[in-house]
Amino acid sequence: MMQMEKLVSLCKRRGYMFQSSEIYGGLNGFWDYGPLGVELKRNVKDAWWRDMVSGHDELTQLPGAPSEYEMTGLDCTIIMHPQVWKCSGHYDLFHDFMVDCRQTRKRYRHDQVRGRWVEAKGQKIFVTTMVEADSEDEDVQRRALKFFKLRSKDLEDLKWDGSFIRLTEVTDFSQVLAPDANELGTLTEPREFNLMFKTYVGALSGEEGTAFLRPETAQGIFVNFKNVVDSSRVKIPFGIAQVGKSFRNEITPRNFTFRSREFEQMEIEFFCHPNSSSAWYKFWRDRRMAWYIALGLSPERLILREHAQDELSHYSTGTADIEYAFPFLPEGEYGELEGIAHRGDFDLRSHMEGKLDEKTNPLQVQLGPDGKPKYRGSGKDLTYRDELTNERFIPHVIEPSAGADRATLAFLCEAYHEDQAPDENGQMQSRVVLRLHPRIAPVKAAVFPLVKKDGMPEVAKDIYRALKKKFNVFYDEKGAVGRRYRRQDEAGTPYCITVDGESLNDKCVTIRDRDTLEQVRVKIDDVVSEIETRVSR
Repeated sequence: MMQMEKLVSLCKRRGYMFQSSEIYGGLNGFWDYGPLGVELKRNVKDAWWRDMVSGHDELTQLPGAPSEYEMTGLDCTIIMHPQVWKCSGHYDLFHDFMVDCRQTRKRYRHDQVRGRWVEAKGQKIFVTTMVEADSEDEDVQRRALKFFKLRSKDLEDLKWDGSFIRLTEVTDFSQVLAPDANELGTLTEPREFNLMFKTYVGALSGEEGTAFLRPETAQGIFVNFKNVVDSSRVKIPFGIAQVGKSFRNEITPRNFTFRSREFEQMEIEFFCHPNSSSAWYKFWRDRRMAWYIALGLSPERLILREHAQDELSHYSTGTADIEYAFPFLPEGEYGELEGIAHRGDFDLRSHMEGKLDEKTNPLQVQLGPDGKPKYRGSGKDLTYRDELTNERFIPHVIEPSAGADRATLAFLCEAYHEDQAPDENGQMQSRVVLRLHPRIAPVKAAVFPLVKKDGMPEVAKDIYRALKKKFNVFYDEKGAVGRRYRRQDEAGTPYCITVDGESLNDKCVTIRDRDTLEQVRVKIDDVVSEIETRVSR
C-alpha cells in the first residue's frame, strides 16, 4: 500500500496542497490548496454539482427512484442567528470527548488515541500513540522500551497482550502511558468539548454579540425551506443543494486534510413525503455510492456501512456512511467520506417549535423553568401543502452530506501509483503517476513541441490556444520530451499532445495516454474534439 508520506510530499512538490501559514511554522488543522489542488477540488465540486443538481433530468424517473424529482441550490451565510444553533441542537449536543495530559499539557480526542497492553519487569501498562497506522508498532515499542529502561536488544522482554485498541476501551487510566508522557496515570477523565467556533457580531463582545461559525451547511437550507418553496416552482419531492465552508474546532486534527478545522461540504437536503421517505433514503444511499465509483474510487476500497441502532441519532430512522480505506488508517479500517441520513421531520419541526427533547419524546418541546420552550423556534409555519391533494404535512428529509476535502483526498490516494514507463530513449524507468479521472484532473492536456525550432512551437501554441477555450491545459517546451511526460504524469494530466517534425507535413500530432501509454496520431483539426470526447467519458 502507498505510504502516506509519499503523497504528502508529492502534493507539496507539485502544488496540490500546502500547510497554512507555513512560513510562520504552520497552523494545525488548516490547509491551503495550491495551483493544481485548487483545480482538482473545484473539479470535484463541479462534478458533484453537475451530476446532482444542474445536470439533473427532472423529467425522467431515475433507476431506483420512487418518482421524478427536482433539484435546486442555495448559498447561505457562514454566520447565522445564534438561535439557529440552539434549536438545531448544536449548542447543546455538538461535542466530542477529550482527555488532557497533566504532565505535557497536551489535549487529545478520546476516541483517536490508540495503544496496546504490554508487560515487563512484573508491571503491565497500556502504551498509547497518536502516530499514523503504519508507524504504530514502531512507536509503542520504542516508548515501552524507554519506560521500562530496556534496550533494543531486550525487545523480547516485552510481553504484548492483544492487538491495538482505542483508549475508549480502557477503563483504568492509572496504568495508561499518555502519547507524549513518560509517567503513568497522567490522563484526565474524558469530558465534553463543544466543536463550534465562537465569534462576535458588531461592536458588542459579550453574550449579546455572540455568534458561531457554522459547523455544517445544512441549517442554512432548513431555515430557507419556506423561502425556496414560496419563491420558486419546486414541488415535493425536491432537493436543495449547497457547497460551502464549515468550521469545527477539532481537538486533534490529523491525517493530512482528512480531519481539518476549516473544510468544505457538499450537502443535499432532500424533502419528500413521509410515506416515501424510506424509499428515497435507499435511492440516495445507492446513488451517492455509485458516484464515487464512477469517478475512479475502487469498489474494493469502499464500503457502504449502515449505522447500528445504538449509533443512530435520536431523530434518525436510518443512516449509512460511505467509507474509504485511506492508507493512513489501520488495516481493515475505513474513514467516512459521506453520510446519508434519514432525518425525518426533526429539523423543520425544531425550527418551527423550538429545541426538541431528545431524551424523551423527539416530538415534545423542551420547556424551561418558566414553562416556556427552552429554545424557542421561529414560530413560522414550515409545513408544506400539496396543491393536488390539499394535504398539509411537515416533509421528511434525506441528507447526503459529503466532504469536498475528504473526497479530494480520497481521489488523490486512489490515483497515486508507481510503475515503469519508457523514457525518450526507450529505456524503462520508474515513474510516479496520478491516475485521476479525466473529469476531475486539474489539467486536461499538456501541449509540447518536440523541439523549439522548425515551426513546431508555433503549431503547438495554436493547439494550446484552441484547447484553452474549453479546458485547463498546459504548454511546455523546456527539457527533453521524456522528462516533460514525467512531470505531467506526476501532476495527473491524462493526455499529452506532441507536435513533431512530421506534424508540419501530415497535419497530425501524437496524443499520449497517461495510463495506458498508448500513442495515437490525430489530425490537428480534430484535437479539440478528441480531447473533449476523452475527458467526458
